[in-house]
Amino acid sequence: MSRRSLLRTLGTGAATALAAGCGVPAAYVAPADRRRSDLSATEKRLTWANWPLYIDTDDEDESRRPTLDAFGKRTGIAVTYTEEINDNDEFFGKVSPSLMNHQETGRDLIVISDWMCARFVRLGWVQEMDRSRQPNITEYLDPQLRSPAFDPGRRYTVPWQSGITGIAYNRRRLGREIRYVSDLWAADLKGRVTLLSGLDEAFALLMQGNGVDITRWTADDFHRMCDQVDKLVRADHIRRFTGNDYIKDLSSGDVLACQAYSGDVIQLQADDPDIEFVVPQEGAEFWSESLMIPNLARHKANAEKLVDHYYEPAVAAELAAWVNYVCPVPAAQDILASAKDEETAALAEDPLIFPDTAMRKRLAIARDITAKERTEFAKRWNAIAGL
Repeated sequence: MSRRSLLRTLGTGAATALAAGCGVPAAYVAPADRRRSDLSATEKRLTWANWPLYIDTDDEDESRRPTLDAFGKRTGIAVTYTEEINDNDEFFGKVSPSLMNHQETGRDLIVISDWMCARFVRLGWVQEMDRSRQPNITEYLDPQLRSPAFDPGRRYTVPWQSGITGIAYNRRRLGREIRYVSDLWAADLKGRVTLLSGLDEAFALLMQGNGVDITRWTADDFHRMCDQVDKLVRADHIRRFTGNDYIKDLSSGDVLACQAYSGDVIQLQADDPDIEFVVPQEGAEFWSESLMIPNLARHKANAEKLVDHYYEPAVAAELAAWVNYVCPVPAAQDILASAKDEETAALAEDPLIFPDTAMRKRLAIARDITAKERTEFAKRWNAIAGL
């Protein structure tokens, strides 16, 4: 399973998600009702839910997680770590009954994609973190990730890992470079292109190809993009819409170019150096999957301490060397560069882990799809993508 999920926009969890995301009044939780007595001082433990394959493991013993084990030894806090999040909507459906009914979830820390984090923040389902307990976040969090539109100042969320939605292609098989989103629509790629199926994953890059500032896109921008994609589908130019199974299509040669995630491509390049990842000249989406503390968590202070642990540059560097996504702690770059192992040191120069200045100028965090927009936009997109 890839570290990034196969997103089921119309899955069973999505129906619940869309209903709650559209602002059902009973679902909102007021700030005064989000906290309970914190047991961190007397109970040195916490429960953390994350995605599969999204933390470093020991090469000889996969049950060991070096950075997490180090936290336990240093603090005496025992962490129950579960790899239970396989899909944003599915997880939403799992925890939403508890959260909307003012009940605890049994989890002190969760990691979900920022577009879904926006929904949790909007519904008041997560607690504000105490930054006085998190000096590393204050000092080291990537400035470009500090204040997304859905969570100004990152009061409720902290990036776990980040990434870029861009274009992957096989340079040798295609026989030319891809530099622009519009290059995907060239005649020699008819039937050999795939796009991501999830609305939240796909729309931003496609809008950027039309010159849109995705930090403040409009409904007209969205429908213009959909009109364009719809014509390409009807002309059989787009082979299909995918989740992470684009990896298999690109590796086999069935597809020559596709919408892709940066972290996946780093792994693909290890087996096939002809595969390249492009941040188009028009720009690409910069996203995160973020840590949050759900309402009524029993061990809030312990969770805050764990989040800050991963913002120590040395810890962030160790994690980045394993997961290969964009590290949200730029200071980790110098630590990796000084590694004795040449392959590890080389990661410090990889712009897909530490984007350089030129690349950063083309990266933007997309404005979230609002609750009011979601039903209409999802219906339009899903009809085009055949979901």
